[in-house]
Amino acid sequence: MPHSAELPHAIVIVGAGGHARVVADLAELGGYVIAGFLDDVAPGRKGTPFCRAAVIGGSEQLSVLADAGVRQAAVAIGDCEARLAYADRVTAAGMDQPVFCHPTAAIARDTTLGPGTVVMAGGIINPAAALGANVIVNTAASVDHDCSIEDGVHLAPGVRLGGRVHIGRGAWIGIGAVVRDGIRIGAGTIVGAGALVLNDLPAGVVAFGVPARVVREVQHAEAAHR
Repeated sequence: MPHSAELPHAIVIVGAGGHARVVADLAELGGYVIAGFLDDVAPGRKGTPFCRAAVIGGSEQLSVLADAGVRQAAVAIGDCEARLAYADRVTAAGMDQPVFCHPTAAIARDTTLGPGTVVMAGGIINPAAALGANVIVNTAASVDHDCSIEDGVHLAPGVRLGGRVHIGRGAWIGIGAVVRDGIRIGAGTIVGAGALVLNDLPAGVVAFGVPARVVREVQHAEAAHR
């Protein structure tokens, strides 16, 4: 790459796991050329091919790539707090985070999507919904009207949110969970797969079942491996 040359269609992807594969597909559908993937978890992967590109190092490469003219980065890490932490590193390196929406997603015209947010295949965002930065709306998940989704939330595949739902920063809503209209879910809370949320949930708890009930507080190791 030429030093300090602007490369508007190049993007680096932070992460090199399953979620990164999906984000890479969205990036290429959006016309980007992937400059490489960054992986802090397995340094030994440096130089190995991945998704039609290669793992080129760890997050220390962000500033190197920025100096080389790469101005865009996507943080493709499923863990909510880790995703937000890496997003801060991307910003510190002077890079922007584009929003990616799969061509089959349905996005109402008056929604707000923060930087780094991704909407996967079949995702639905209805009118007057506001999503913060680095939110994941995974495959076939839906967000109904007037919802407020804070930074770093992960809505797993098949999640259904009724209207006027509020979800706090870094919460994880598991596969196929259904959240009734008007519900508030606190920051960092984990909702189990297939749960039916009929009542508000506080911050930092694990809840599952039909109807969903709080079963314990989120443990550190549990939060780190979402």
